[in-house]
Amino acid sequence: MLYHLFYWLAEGKPYAYHSPLFRATMAILLGFLIVWALGPRVIRTLMRLKIGDRPEFDHEALNRLTQIKKNTPTMGGVLIVAAILGCVLLLADLTNFYVRMGLVCLLWLAVLGGIDDWLKLTATRRAGTRDGLRLWEKMVFQIALGALLAMFILRTGKAISEQDRFLDPSIPYSSYYNVLSVPFYKHGIVLGAPAFALIAVVVIAGTSNAVNLTDGLDGLASGCVVLTAFAFMILAYVVGSAELAERLLFFPIRGAGELAVLCGAVVGACLGFLWYNAYPAQVFMGDTGALPLGGLMGYVAIVTRLELMLFIVGGIFVVEAVSVLIQIFYYKSTGGRRFFRCAPLHHHFHLGGWTETQVVTRFWLLAALFAAFALATMKLR
Repeated sequence: MLYHLFYWLAEGKPYAYHSPLFRATMAILLGFLIVWALGPRVIRTLMRLKIGDRPEFDHEALNRLTQIKKNTPTMGGVLIVAAILGCVLLLADLTNFYVRMGLVCLLWLAVLGGIDDWLKLTATRRAGTRDGLRLWEKMVFQIALGALLAMFILRTGKAISEQDRFLDPSIPYSSYYNVLSVPFYKHGIVLGAPAFALIAVVVIAGTSNAVNLTDGLDGLASGCVVLTAFAFMILAYVVGSAELAERLLFFPIRGAGELAVLCGAVVGACLGFLWYNAYPAQVFMGDTGALPLGGLMGYVAIVTRLELMLFIVGGIFVVEAVSVLIQIFYYKSTGGRRFFRCAPLHHHFHLGGWTETQVVTRFWLLAALFAAFALATMKLR
């Protein structure tokens, strides 16, 4: 494991040589190289297996616009998952509980998304139509994962807190594991176990589905995830450092700094995937990639106690998800009228005359602004 190699090489050298941020940077480079190198072979394999996308919408004009995407290989998320897994196994401290649970989150949602993609492509369901998992079926597994992660995070946080107080009551790491950090406000909100679990379930299910909804145009989801994961790479490092967290008025969480490596792996894997997913896309990530990417961002936000910050960092995903909810509510309350031309929101602009590359580039710019604003709030508390 390269993690131990870094510590061996860093013996007697400055902390920067073996800090989580340094290894997170290495994870960006390694993640990109893994996806970039394996991409052509995986794409050929998906094409040989005839795992091609069949975009179908309830909007005729949008179906015409997306006809060119027919039979483009999907389930390319296996590349992203493999790269993240490889980077974490090589560069992260696997004795860290938060890292191990991050891998559980990654694999759980990757399997769930893979099953959904596979059923869409191969299984005949619902009176002869091809469809994936039903919404309630996916939600059951997402809720179960959120509840499981909440239980273990609470238990681990409590154990670490008790250990810190026993060893040295003056250590800044204390009982912050269940404190909700509020942007622009230096005092947090202490959560009971039920509230903590409810928030964890909503964040895990919400972010995984929000990224999945955003994955509708070439390069859109992968580019936005890069910016979100990069911001949380910085935030995880800050929260994991008692000195930095105290200086910036965050609540320090011992061990959370290792999640910077996980976020770096996400950044690198998505950058590598973007090499093949940029317009015109050679491969789509599908639910196999979108669900675990969103779930991981939610998981990191829960551990670092920055769930509300996730709404700012991942503002694009919030907007996309809210646009779908507005469309559904308006459609049902008005007897069939549409608030947007089509939802999620990126399709509304695509149908309004923006080219696909214009929509994607402008959404990337907005995602960058959301991430920059979130990082700026570190000094506005």
